[in-house]
Parts: sequence; structure tokens; C-alpha cells
Amino acid sequence: MSNSNLVPYEDLPQYDLFLSQVIDYLNDKFVEEKYTNNIVQNYIKSEAISKPEDSKKRGYTKLHLAQLLLLSYMRPVLTTEEIRKVFRLAFNDINDRSDDIISFEKAYKIFSDIQKESVNEFLTEHKFFNEEKLNSIVAELNLKDSDEGRIKIFIMVMNLVAQASVIKKIVQRIIEDYHE
Repeated sequence: MSNSNLVPYEDLPQYDLFLSQVIDYLNDKFVEEKYTNNIVQNYIKSEAISKPEDSKKRGYTKLHLAQLLLLSYMRPVLTTEEIRKVFRLAFNDINDRSDDIISFEKAYKIFSDIQKESVNEFLTEHKFFNEEKLNSIVAELNLKDSDEGRIKIFIMVMNLVAQASVIKKIVQRIIEDYHE
């Protein structure tokens, strides 16, 4: 899990990419997702990410990769419209770098640091479930020894799903309240 941290901004490709190279890059990084040209182009049309450089075959820059990588982490939790609203908080018009409050590079680095800290805290502090409580629940179920491990995993997964659901609702509420 800790290996799935964002690629450091400095390590993103320095050269401009074709759309097909961007798709390959994203699909390599997010193997459980399936990016296509249409998906990326729809994000551009909906102004969730900025347009590629005009009249260049290799119009996708390091900035586009940073946008798409940030978007990729938000994508399982937020709708495209919610992602657009979140980006607008820091970048105003997605296609105008002059009105950005902070740079995408800075935003990317902040997210990378937050993610790294979150993963480390989560893994070291075992915040995902209180082991005493888990053992108590499993003990009350009077399971066969051979089934206890599976049920513990089931309960931990359900707990994480519940936490993710709560976090998603909080994020949606924050976005909704800000834009009202």
C-alpha cells in the first residue's frame, strides 16, 4: 500500500506526451482502472482538467499528468462535477494558469505528502479497526476456528467501506456548502 504513493512531481515525464502515452501511463499506475481516450477527452470537455497544448501532437504536459493523477485519486470518491468544483477552489478557470491560487505542482506535492502521511498513520496506528472490538465481535459469533479469519477480514472490509462512505458524504457536504 505504501508503494502506491504518487510518483514524485520531479519524476513525472519532463517531455510532452501523446494522448496514447498518457493513457498507457495512467493504466500502468492505476491497474484496476481502465483509462481510454474518451475518458480523458470527456474530462477535458467537462473542464475537469485543462486542454492540451494547441496545435501540438504531443500536447499533454507534466501539468496534465499531475491533473490526471490527482483526478485519479478523487475519481472513485467524487463525481466529475465534484472534482471540477474541487479543482476550481484552487485553480479557478482550469484552462487559465494566470488565475491559479496555487500551482498544480504545489497542489500535487501537498496531496502526495498528505497521502504518504495518511498511509503511514493508517498502517502504523491501525486506525482501520480496534482489534479488541473485532475479537469481541468474532467471539460473540461462536464461529468455527477455521472461519474466524475470513469473518475478521469481512468485518474489517465492511468497516472500511463504512468509513469510506462517511468520508465521501463529508467531502460532498463540504463541496456543496462551499458552492452555495
